[in-house]
Amino acid sequence: MNRLEYYRYWIENLGNVFSRSEKQQLKNDIFSALNKGILQPQAVEDTLNMAVLAQKELSLGATAINAILLCDLYKNNILDEKYIKKYYNKFIFDILDGLVKSHRLYEKNVSVESENFRKFLISLASDARVIMIMLVERLYTMRHLDKFEQEKQQKIAREVAFLYAPLAHRMGLYAIKTEMEDLSLKYTSPEIYKDIAKKLKDTKKEREKYINEFIAPVKTRLAEQGLKFEIKGRTKSIYSIYNKIRKQGVPFEKVYDLFAIRIIIETPSDREKADCWNAYSVVTDMYQPNTNRLRDWLSVPKLNGYESLHITVMGPQGKWVEVQIRTGRMDEIAEKGFAAHWKYKGVKSDSEKMDEWLANLRSVLEHAEGNNMDVISEFKMQLYDDDVFVFTPKGELKRLEKGATVLDFAYRIHSNIGNRCVSGIVNNKQVNIKHVLQNGDQVSIQTSVNQKPKKDWLKIVSTARAKAKIRQALTEIEHKEAEAGKEILQRRFKNWKITYTDGDIGKISKRLGYKQINDFYQDITNEKLDVHAIRDLMTESEKKDNADIAAIRTVENYSHETDWQKISAEQDVLEIDQNLKNIEYTLSKCCNPIFGDDIFGFVSLMNKRIKIHRKNCPNAPNMIERFGYRIVSARWADKGTSSYYPVTLHIVGRDDIGIVTNITSFIGKEQGLNIRSISVDSHDGLFEGNLTIMVSQIAHLEQVIRKIKGIKGVQQVYRM
Repeated sequence: MNRLEYYRYWIENLGNVFSRSEKQQLKNDIFSALNKGILQPQAVEDTLNMAVLAQKELSLGATAINAILLCDLYKNNILDEKYIKKYYNKFIFDILDGLVKSHRLYEKNVSVESENFRKFLISLASDARVIMIMLVERLYTMRHLDKFEQEKQQKIAREVAFLYAPLAHRMGLYAIKTEMEDLSLKYTSPEIYKDIAKKLKDTKKEREKYINEFIAPVKTRLAEQGLKFEIKGRTKSIYSIYNKIRKQGVPFEKVYDLFAIRIIIETPSDREKADCWNAYSVVTDMYQPNTNRLRDWLSVPKLNGYESLHITVMGPQGKWVEVQIRTGRMDEIAEKGFAAHWKYKGVKSDSEKMDEWLANLRSVLEHAEGNNMDVISEFKMQLYDDDVFVFTPKGELKRLEKGATVLDFAYRIHSNIGNRCVSGIVNNKQVNIKHVLQNGDQVSIQTSVNQKPKKDWLKIVSTARAKAKIRQALTEIEHKEAEAGKEILQRRFKNWKITYTDGDIGKISKRLGYKQINDFYQDITNEKLDVHAIRDLMTESEKKDNADIAAIRTVENYSHETDWQKISAEQDVLEIDQNLKNIEYTLSKCCNPIFGDDIFGFVSLMNKRIKIHRKNCPNAPNMIERFGYRIVSARWADKGTSSYYPVTLHIVGRDDIGIVTNITSFIGKEQGLNIRSISVDSHDGLFEGNLTIMVSQIAHLEQVIRKIKGIKGVQQVYRM
């Protein structure tokens, strides 16, 4: 078309939709872009055709038609938001915004054939007319699908069958839904489509003859009842017949309900039900009804507002025929929309919200005055206002609750991803885990192996799934930390030769203000609680006077005056001897004293023993400072013992070949010397090792140390 042809086409088909000023504004904007070459002639022609289709088949008003005509201008940034709101209006911009967002969905690598895509699509459409216009665009594309390459035809046809035909069905746009389904089948299964179409054509005369034979007597009887009506036979769509063949597993010839008879009664609103039931009586008096197939949607309309009476009767030649009885008002709403057949055809997915919306919309339309489409301008789509739809890096669409954060999204992907989440990248921008996601965001998650869930994460997430996963992870972490803390305490007390019971630890934890023993153990693991403080609390709970030392003896050897008391009174020194009676002592493992070391005793009131330490023990200064009253002078008996004591030596030297062999060879040859264990590690040309040997006295040990130092390559030897 040239410019004049465009304008004539416009005036002829859309002249009654716009005011003079609106027509002039549109003409200036569209033709300006056309003349400048910003818009291509074919694009303008397609846009005009879609606008006409929307006006004639959906009766969309000026606001929606404006949006269709301006869509390319806004999408290509020829007109911006400010301009549209100034020279048109806000409602037109809202529709345009929804349309452009939906168009951009196709720019993402996302599967259209998914339930979430449909929900996301609807969530973008704040105005019902956005969805209607999208359906018009797809219907127009389907009518011209032969212009596309075969691969593109298949893709579009599948998308329409999966997404757009069900949307049209749900919105009550029955005619559009039927045409979309038939055209989809035509391109996805052309042989099946052609076969059914041919058989319908071949049986058309026979079918029309039968319909006329069926309705002729019904017309007479209805007229006798004084009813104003129209009767028409409607052949079912090719797609619907194909579905019956497929589901019932029968050939075309065995599909008995290829058509339906519809009786449309013109009657005042206060007589609608009565006249419909009157017509029902006429039909069932003439033909035997199948009462099991009665569907009464007059007494109780469907949730989506659908009202009609359906009955299947036995017609001439013993054939079953479906008869639908409704009024003109019911038929118009059912055919043109706002009272969808969504549940009626068995498509139930997520239907409750849509049905409620449709029922409300139907109520608005029934009680509105003037142009219905103008009423809809204030009626917003709120089906998925509580949801937000975001994309993964691979283009998968995920549905979350509105207000969901990056952390919610991480847990939506996988619990392990959530547990290690440290941040996110939203639309190529780094954000923290608290960032609230918006519709259409593309999100990727950054993780760290060092990250773990925290209690305050429960305040960050909003989804039940994420909260449950965080609580589960926290419980596991708390359990592991409690077990670790318990092991730490056991190991340290064992090293200190402190015996205790669970009851003892329970009392200590309560003194420290812990209600749960697990919290007590967790704080040990996390170094919030010092194990030395726990030890001090346990020892401080004992009596501190020296009189308790007298109680350090075995029950079996109890006497009024012990050997220890005699020694204390006479020498104030404890002599360590294998034959020492009535006093229990142990050699401390923290410093491993041996015969000949300068030693002292430390009274352990918990296990009623005296521990023998070297005077240069690393723990000696602390014991003397804090518990001086429990220090006991001690010395080895002059005669010595025949015992052997473990001593650990730390050896450092050059990492020469054979040096370890030389050391072990020396130990093996040394009389009265045995190796208990050896561990060696080498790095940076040096070796370090711990050598535990058994010796009888300090003099022997000093001799061994001197000899090891003399081995070539050994640099340091010292006792640990």
